[in-house]
Amino acid sequence: MEYILIIIFFVFVNNIVLAQFLGICPFLGVSKKISTAAGMSGAVIFVVVLATMATWLIQRFVLDPLHIRFLQTIAFILIIAFLVQIVEIILKKVSPALFQALGIYLPLITTNCIVLGVAIQTIVKNYNLMEAVVFAISNSVGFSLALILMAGIREHLDMVDIPKGMRGVPIALVLAGLLSLAFMGFANLVSIK
Repeated sequence: MEYILIIIFFVFVNNIVLAQFLGICPFLGVSKKISTAAGMSGAVIFVVVLATMATWLIQRFVLDPLHIRFLQTIAFILIIAFLVQIVEIILKKVSPALFQALGIYLPLITTNCIVLGVAIQTIVKNYNLMEAVVFAISNSVGFSLALILMAGIREHLDMVDIPKGMRGVPIALVLAGLLSLAFMGFANLVSIK
């Protein structure tokens, strides 16, 4: 039951993009088409979960026992960059079609602050490994939901006559604000410690 509450809380109530404002760059930059948003979402879910597990293990079995917690951010960034490179190499060999579909989005995940943010929040919240994995899945699914919703709305906006001064980034920022307000409707749905 606790895992279900974590999922609902971090997908809807405390969405990482719309409530915590992490991952705004890919949220605005990759949300022009649903197909690219879906590809980015799949890659982010995979990398966030893998990176969270790897950083949790490094924190518990290397950084904490050796009392070198001050190296946490540097170690996590190196692990995330390494994982993204490994995923890129494996996808290129195993599934060239998927590698081509993800294109530039795969290396850009390295600079997505959601990956590092989720890894650090997992340690701060003192989650065990299973809770950390559920937390990572929830946040990355929340990111994906926000990204695909935004892409769907932006695709429909291409068919509407928008005043010249509001086209592009201005209307995207207005939409992001409206989506954030809409998700505030979930504010008291569930709460977790």
